[in-house]
Amino acid sequence: MSSNWILIVDDDRELAELLADFLQKNGLEAKIETDGARATSRILEEQPRLVILDVMLPGQDGLSICRQVLSGGAYKGPILMLSALEDDVDEVAGLEVGADDYLTKPVRSRVLLARVRALLRRHEAQPKGPVPTQAAGDAAQISVNGLQIDRVARRVALRDEEIELTTFEFELLWMLAERAGNVLTREEIAKHFTGLGYDSTPRTIDLRISHLRKKWGTTPGSPESLSPCGARVTN
Repeated sequence: MSSNWILIVDDDRELAELLADFLQKNGLEAKIETDGARATSRILEEQPRLVILDVMLPGQDGLSICRQVLSGGAYKGPILMLSALEDDVDEVAGLEVGADDYLTKPVRSRVLLARVRALLRRHEAQPKGPVPTQAAGDAAQISVNGLQIDRVARRVALRDEEIELTTFEFELLWMLAERAGNVLTREEIAKHFTGLGYDSTPRTIDLRISHLRKKWGTTPGSPESLSPCGARVTN
């Protein structure tokens, strides 16, 4: 069972305390960890509601922590990564190890709060109890080209091999699978997710699609196609 507080993992204690104080003033309990090695065990043992994770840490860096705690679904909550580095490579790396969102320092507190609340809303809206009865025409599952997506169980499998996806990745895959056979622009997809409260740009969509491709280990026939879900993404 997850805890009802947020863990801020950052070796800059002054910044971490400022963030924790700001979150608590806005109704979100927060705790702090400054050591990367200790952070891994705390996340796995205490299961915080959400983790705000800095990339550069002593003991163990944020990317390896993210990869380790998400391995095999050991940690179920969302992860928001922070970095003082502005290179796209670092953002790509963060998304590829499974982070749900990524912000570059210096972080504006209101932006951070909005991202945290959006992640919590999406994560906590996921069904956790018995499968509800579906209304007529309201599909709960999609199967296309060997890919099975279960929206209620939040399960994705490719040829019966289960694939672990972040919340954003799942929603992106569901959207594209629903529109199998259609051609979508990156701008259309970005606009759709921005309307749901995600921070989305065409570049972000490219990164997420690239990560999905790597997870099912296929090489698309062309740079515009998203295989195997059947939708095509173009400029």
